[in-house]
Amino acid sequence: MARRIATAAAYGGGGLGLLGVGLAGVLLTESRLAVRAIGILDGDPPRADGVYGAAFADADDTRPPLALAFVGDSTAAGLGVTRAQETPGALLAAGLAAIAERRVRLVNVAKSGARSCDLAQQVEQALAERPELAVIMVGANDVTRHSPAAVSVRELGDAVRTLRAGGCEVVVGTCPDLGTIKPVRPPLRWVARRLSRQLAAAQTIAVVEAGGRTVSLGSLLGPEFAARPEMFAADRYHPSAQGYATAAMALLPSLCAILDLWPEEPATGPEPIEPQAVLPVAIAAAAAAGRAGTEVAAAGPEAGAWRWALLKHRLRLGLPGAEETRSASPTSHSGTGDVGATKR
Repeated sequence: MARRIATAAAYGGGGLGLLGVGLAGVLLTESRLAVRAIGILDGDPPRADGVYGAAFADADDTRPPLALAFVGDSTAAGLGVTRAQETPGALLAAGLAAIAERRVRLVNVAKSGARSCDLAQQVEQALAERPELAVIMVGANDVTRHSPAAVSVRELGDAVRTLRAGGCEVVVGTCPDLGTIKPVRPPLRWVARRLSRQLAAAQTIAVVEAGGRTVSLGSLLGPEFAARPEMFAADRYHPSAQGYATAAMALLPSLCAILDLWPEEPATGPEPIEPQAVLPVAIAAAAAAGRAGTEVAAAGPEAGAWRWALLKHRLRLGLPGAEETRSASPTSHSGTGDVGATKR
């Protein structure tokens, strides 16, 4: 199904129907009930734009800060937390600064409620800041607002292609598992999970073809979020500070790998996949959709290499200051971006 969605996206296809009319009616009714049950978070996400890693400023280092752009929806913006340090952009900027021992400038143009159709405008804003790295987190609103999957995937692929043409490396956190949301009941929960994973796999195919790489967030956040309510914010929909830290730890290795800063480590834990495998891109995409924190990138730089994908399961390390962030009481923050990342 992911291959069909991605093919329709690549060749101009429209919506790809996945549900029968009768079932769709039942699910529509249940989705309205779920929307009513989900709480509403007041206010906007805290602004975390700024320079991170001031401790690494060196008078002999004339390099400007590494520019990191965040693009996407409310999860990219950090809705659900009250402190700038708790947003995924701030966590990744601090972590990247600590590992690279270099200042990192965060530019976050993500907006709550954004769908893939909003990426073009956000990418234009981001490119004005000349980023060297970009993180995109998008897909949940495409599922909940019934955007045609093929269209959403095409728009994401175009966004990645535009960023790559601007000299920016891209990492996409694929669609999260919406089946973990507590107010969503069966059978809607089962359908939401399936649609989320299908979209995530199709996103992977399109992103790899466009020259980016993906990290699966759905399978990471799915079982862990379902078992741990503290991973959710007050609305039981968006991640909490702990939830964002979990997602950021999955993305950080891929950002560091782009800069050749990440050690090659074998996978650990129960039923490990091979640390590295080359597979047809559709098979790699399906495998990543069901495996926590799996990275998928093109197998090589040559033309047509995207048809074969490199599947990696990278070792995750703790983020600098993540424990302090999770244990701190929620307070307001100015959003200057200087969180004092420490070296690890």
